[in-house]
Order: sequence, then structure tokens, then C-alpha cells
Amino acid sequence: IMMKVKLKCFSQVKYALSENEITYELKEGTFTHDLEKMVREKANGKLDGVTLSIAVNKKYISKNMELKEGDEIAFIPPVQGG
Repeated sequence: IMMKVKLKCFSQVKYALSENEITYELKEGTFTHDLEKMVREKANGKLDGVTLSIAVNKKYISKNMELKEGDEIAFIPPVQGG
């Protein structure tokens, strides 16, 4: 069974993927860490060494979480001063 989730891209993630938003079709039972691995692979090394905070449906999560149909996920890099 497949499900769709939406990835919102900010800051370095947006730069690395050249997208604001990506819809992923994933197998049921996919976890946030699985999606993070896919995103890092798609970034071709541009996110290597970048610690990403994860938000699901606009709430920060601190542990690996199973994704559900329609979830909105954001991987948020550290805030950069300038």
C-alpha cells in the first residue's frame, strides 16, 4: 500500500534539492529517518554534515516516527546567522 506525503524544503534543504516542496509516494510503514535518507541521497552530498531537525505537521519531533498518508514533513537545518 502506498501513501503520499509532502516535504517542505527550507534553507539549505531547498538549496540542495532546488525545490520548495516535493510530494513523495512512499510505502506504508516508512519512517522519518527513511525519508531523511532519501532526501540526503537526492541532495548528492550537499547536506553531508548538516544536522536536520524534523517537523511533522508543523510539530518538531525528537525521535523516529512512522509517517501517515497526507503528512507534511520539513527537515530544518540549523538557523544560520549572517
